[in-house]
Amino acid sequence: MKEIFADLHVHIGRSEQGKPIKITAARSLNFANIAKECYERKGIQVVGIIDCASPYVIEDIENFLKTGDAYEIEDGGIIYKEQVCILLGSEVETSEIGRNGKKGAAHNICFFPHLKEIKAFSQEMSHHVKNITLSTQRSDLSGYELIDLVEKYHGILIPAHVFTPHKSYYGNCVNRLEDIFKEKFSKILAIELGLSADTFLADTISELESKTFLTNSDAHSLPKIAREYNKMQVEDISFKEIVKALKQEDGRKIVANYGLDPKLGKYHRTYCDDCQSTIETKEPVTTCPKCGSCNVTFGVFDRIELIRDKKETKSPKTRPPYIYQIPLQFVPGVGGKQIEKLLTHFGTEMTILHQLSCDDLEAVVGKKIAEKIIQAREGNITIQSGGGGVYGKVK
Repeated sequence: MKEIFADLHVHIGRSEQGKPIKITAARSLNFANIAKECYERKGIQVVGIIDCASPYVIEDIENFLKTGDAYEIEDGGIIYKEQVCILLGSEVETSEIGRNGKKGAAHNICFFPHLKEIKAFSQEMSHHVKNITLSTQRSDLSGYELIDLVEKYHGILIPAHVFTPHKSYYGNCVNRLEDIFKEKFSKILAIELGLSADTFLADTISELESKTFLTNSDAHSLPKIAREYNKMQVEDISFKEIVKALKQEDGRKIVANYGLDPKLGKYHRTYCDDCQSTIETKEPVTTCPKCGSCNVTFGVFDRIELIRDKKETKSPKTRPPYIYQIPLQFVPGVGGKQIEKLLTHFGTEMTILHQLSCDDLEAVVGKKIAEKIIQAREGNITIQSGGGGVYGKVK
């Protein structure tokens, strides 16, 4: 067995030919660049690219396989330079009946073992969305229906950023996932926490005790890859091994979740859209205490406070630790030049974040910056909570 780092939620902004895929993602995010970034700079061994159902991306993948740098394996996934396994995924927005009978929408990340399966999935999904070439299009399927379609092509479905106020099951639809998936709930192996939540918040909901937790970046630019990630124990890097880790099967497992302090997430607390202030009251509120407006975006922390069914966090014995990770881009005073210096000297971001001493860092970027990185690593920082689409800040 070996331990590897995995980020299973990375977007593609444009195809190699400049065709739009994820409109809000950077143009530099294409299939080849993501593979290269994980190999050369991030130190990520498994990356889930979740826009691979677009025909433009499928064409890019076919061309990528012709370069000689990558090949498909029988156990699922594409191996790049013998070091990185790329999982082929699709993010699908489902249509749900939400709270009080209102329409809701939720995002799901779906992974498939081989190119032939995601091509077939793409072909079938083209009948359920308006434009299959674009990422995360609203489908006419519910999660209950989608999971059958995913399994038809030997894939797995993971509810994405399940607590965020927009486009998630808990945040936008229902108080219990089981209300969506019913008798198929046991087929959900894992859920993605999202940047504004952590294990301690999620484990106040009893139905999640049987689910593996994932911390992924939802990267919309190359530097954001591995903003959150998972350490896994596997035999090798492949789709089959990752599924076993999610099932905690045959000694495979998630060893640790590395994520932001949820206060740094951009939807952690409720936000008043009128006076543009984050609301940090002890109890969840639907009216802004500053201006009296009801035009608020409900925060992840506040939503969980409303729907939790445990008085305190109680995690199952198999739950791995959640380790707060402050990415280099979030550390005050650490700019692009310092990050480039560190990467040039030490290789990958995983090495910088996990292995180097303060003296190692100081030799490259000076004492002041080195101490800030170590303080962030050890959690000796103060954070201003994020909300309403604005990230929290490290003070």
